[in-house]
Amino acid sequence: MADPDKTEKATPKRREEARKKGQVAKSTDLSGAVVVLAGLITVGLTGSTMVNRMASGIHDALAAGAGRDPVTVNTVGDLLMQSGQNAAVCLAPVVGACAVAGVVVNLGQVGIRLKSQALKPNFRRLDPKAGFKRIAGPQSLVELAKNLVKIAILLWVVLSALLPHIQDYAAMVGVSPLQLGHAIVDLVKHIAYRATFAYLFIGALDYFYQRHTHEKSLRMKKEEVKEEGKGQDLPAEVKSAIRRRQREQARARMMGDVPTADVIITNPTHYSVALKYDGHSAAPTVVAKGKDLIALRIREIAAENDVPIVPDPPLARSLHASVEVGQQIPEELFAAVAQILAYVYRVAGRRRLATA
Repeated sequence: MADPDKTEKATPKRREEARKKGQVAKSTDLSGAVVVLAGLITVGLTGSTMVNRMASGIHDALAAGAGRDPVTVNTVGDLLMQSGQNAAVCLAPVVGACAVAGVVVNLGQVGIRLKSQALKPNFRRLDPKAGFKRIAGPQSLVELAKNLVKIAILLWVVLSALLPHIQDYAAMVGVSPLQLGHAIVDLVKHIAYRATFAYLFIGALDYFYQRHTHEKSLRMKKEEVKEEGKGQDLPAEVKSAIRRRQREQARARMMGDVPTADVIITNPTHYSVALKYDGHSAAPTVVAKGKDLIALRIREIAAENDVPIVPDPPLARSLHASVEVGQQIPEELFAAVAQILAYVYRVAGRRRLATA
């Protein structure tokens, strides 16, 4: 039974993965009907030539055999070789037409791209339990029903071509073997063409059914489509541009948080780390950090917004190496940071008293 949550059409990636596994929409009935039709057409075009060549070969073989002395292994071998050559020449056009038709109809259904993954041995196919499920499962019942319908249609086609002429053929008792042979050939040809076109119609219906079933089996959940969209392979240039843009956006957000910091701890030239403490969190948080040019820009923004800048090279290096932006400082740095914040608060308090 199909999963009701799988409501989305398969993505190109999902289709490609299915092709690699050999999962394609293909009707063996359509392939067989096209091959049989190609064989019939070829026989119709070359039948007289085939009969004449075979008759000539049999005549030559009998004539040569009649003129020879006792039959030996060599003479029999020569006769068989000649007969085999004649048969091969007669059947070559039919075999070639069937082979070409088989290749064309299969390429038309599944395409020209060959995948080797479907040819790899899969020992799970030998699991008896899985095999029993395939035999007794719903899909096998569907296939059984389809086969019964195909047999019924073909039987009806054959009988509808044969029964109306039963009396005509019964009245041919006593005619010459040549006339009887022509009548039988015409009857067989008539039945064969009608049955083949009926089989071709069944194959076309089966192909559309296989496509419908294949599409249903490839359907995806909305969550699967979203996840696949996130993981789509992009060109290296596009990935690099996206990462660069993300870094720029993150840096812009980080610089925007510098004015909200309580203190900037510096190296004083190589590193800058901006800390903020709201009084409710367990520890101060790093809102910005950087080295060299980024560190310089952090100090410039801090100076423009009157954020205290405190030089402490060891602490600045430790904070820059161990804490990411948005994270709280580790416990082993609490004491050092607390001393700096206490100093900053005292200085700020004195300034407020001086301006009061």
